[in-house]
Amino acid sequence: MTADTLQIDIQQTTTSRLQQVDFSNLVFGRDISDHMYIAEYRDGQWQNMRIVPYGDLALSPATAALHYGQAIFEGMKAYKNDSGEVLLFRAIDNWKRLNKSAERMCMPTIPEEVFMNGLTELIKLDAGWVPNTPGCSLYIRPYMFATDPYIGVKPSESYYFIIFTSPVGTYYAKPPRVKIETRYIRAAEGGVGGTKCAGNYGGSLYPAKLAQQEGYDQLIWTDAREHAYIEESGTMNIMFMMDGKLVTPAVSETTLDGITRRSIIAVAKHWGIEVEERRVTVKEVVEALKNGTLESAFGAGTAVVISPFATIAYEGVDYALPEVTDESFVTKVKNFVTDIRVGNTPDIFGWTLKV
Repeated sequence: MTADTLQIDIQQTTTSRLQQVDFSNLVFGRDISDHMYIAEYRDGQWQNMRIVPYGDLALSPATAALHYGQAIFEGMKAYKNDSGEVLLFRAIDNWKRLNKSAERMCMPTIPEEVFMNGLTELIKLDAGWVPNTPGCSLYIRPYMFATDPYIGVKPSESYYFIIFTSPVGTYYAKPPRVKIETRYIRAAEGGVGGTKCAGNYGGSLYPAKLAQQEGYDQLIWTDAREHAYIEESGTMNIMFMMDGKLVTPAVSETTLDGITRRSIIAVAKHWGIEVEERRVTVKEVVEALKNGTLESAFGAGTAVVISPFATIAYEGVDYALPEVTDESFVTKVKNFVTDIRVGNTPDIFGWTLKV
């Protein structure tokens, strides 16, 4: 059995796990769908594309990615419309960003047809795993890692590219409490902060753990040099509504170019809202919290979608955010983007792809 447009061998599972999933109680990342897509890079080309039952991988203990961190990934989602059709959201943008990460990490780029054809065939096969409950979706994890069984420090000559999926519910059960980090750093100029590589997340775990012990859900990272400028959070870009304007840190080599972030900016501009992409100081955010000109602060990302903050902490002081209402920008833009994703409103931006 092969795909029509690219030679993809498909081995369908004989025992689906779909009936074991409680779709009324989805925990992020717990349930994995039946199949995964694998492509291998060897001898300078992508080959051996296949879809197989989800399962363990057999790897050498000397696998290069385990020692030197040549590993990158993406996060994207699929949704069902009222007719039961599956829609992908901005998939081409994820493919482009994965290749940007690959170039920075000295890894081979992935041709569009290898990424997109494998993705769509996988989603077609596991379409039953896409939830149709409001607030739920199918999370999609494409990733690539070095597979040379060699522990010399050099770029690998072989790689696996894999996609698997997982039905998920809401990432945060309630608005998160976040803390502005002023000691540890996520990224520095000249580094890999703008790359979606595994090491960025591994290095963030300890500072995040300390914040969680203090009662916060996530950190707001600041610049490495002065801790004076807002950058992003561990799982999301950060955006503010201040004085009627949408203000967000400009994308740089220390921040991730978020696709949900881009979508919000496009919608805001479409609605005639002034948008400022610039350096955002910690000082101005704290002052806006104190004087009441900060209307809302929220995170934006594929996993978290659009999540308004309940509290921002800085230097031992908790600042409560104004209550989010149905008329708040954050509510309106979340609903509008969600309606596009699930096909409830015309996609005037051309972001969705029907599988």
